[in-house]
Amino acid sequence: MTVRATKRSAGLLVFRHTDDGLEVLLGHMGGPLWAKKDAGAWTVPKGEYEPDEPAWEAARREFREELGLAPPDGTAVPLGEVVQKNGKIVTAWAVEADPDLSAFSPGTFTMEWPPRSGRQQEFPELDRVEWLGLDRARELIITAQTAFLDRLAEHSD
Repeated sequence: MTVRATKRSAGLLVFRHTDDGLEVLLGHMGGPLWAKKDAGAWTVPKGEYEPDEPAWEAARREFREELGLAPPDGTAVPLGEVVQKNGKIVTAWAVEADPDLSAFSPGTFTMEWPPRSGRQQEFPELDRVEWLGLDRARELIITAQTAFLDRLAEHSD
């Protein structure tokens, strides 16, 4: 019997206060599998890390890799962990910041596309990022990650 290690990801949920309330920075997952999806296709900028890398360091590294932007330096608010449908454990921190998104330059991944074609194509990890109010973010984010939004809202009250 093969035992597969549980995959772990870490990420930063960047937030800001506006006249319209709290907004969070989410990314729409890139690639052909997500191209025509909106609900459930948005995520906290995050990525996988190995057991010997501290989750906080991985979250900051992945923010830079996924967005091409320096991770913000604000006070980190631990948001804990969630388990996604695919079994991946995601750890996140909230950081208040308002980064300049004009420099958004996503990292990429390679996959066979179209399926069974033998052709490898490169796609952006995130094809766009947006500031979203909490209600709209709840409609779009990966279901398990709504817990991060709830925990952030509790912290911000």
